[in-house]
Amino acid sequence: MSRPFKVLGIQQIAIGAEDKLKLRKLWVDLFGLEVTSTFQSERENVDEDICAMGAGPFKVEVDLMQPLDVTKKPAVHTTPLNHVGLWIDDLPKAVDWLSQQGVRFAPGGIRKGAAGFDITFLHPKGNDEFPIGGEGVLIELVQAPDEVISAYASLAKFGLE
Repeated sequence: MSRPFKVLGIQQIAIGAEDKLKLRKLWVDLFGLEVTSTFQSERENVDEDICAMGAGPFKVEVDLMQPLDVTKKPAVHTTPLNHVGLWIDDLPKAVDWLSQQGVRFAPGGIRKGAAGFDITFLHPKGNDEFPIGGEGVLIELVQAPDEVISAYASLAKFGLE
């Protein structure tokens, strides 16, 4: 079975809490991550600080999230490690192929994410129609920009992938 796409590396991790100020104390004040932007969405019930570690195409985004309303869904704070994002070299091919393999995707399809990249989410749980899910983990697939694809291809030339 030939996979028509590559998972290049970690694009992001998203961490949730009722109060993102406590998360900022650890990740920004103590670990030294830089807050690069913020994002709010009523539809996604989220207020997040988008932070970064590393540099260039190997930079990893760390999202510090709190719900806008703790009584509403999605409850971005109820699972402290909210989701893991993976760089994908060809997102449409990945979604098509994974769907054919029985992978369940969360509603919403491919769309622009908070950082401006095309994204989609694998559902944490499979169902009868699509039995493969993230086994309790929400997984975000993120379309890698050209410079990230090139950087990972350079690593492969040296056997470092």
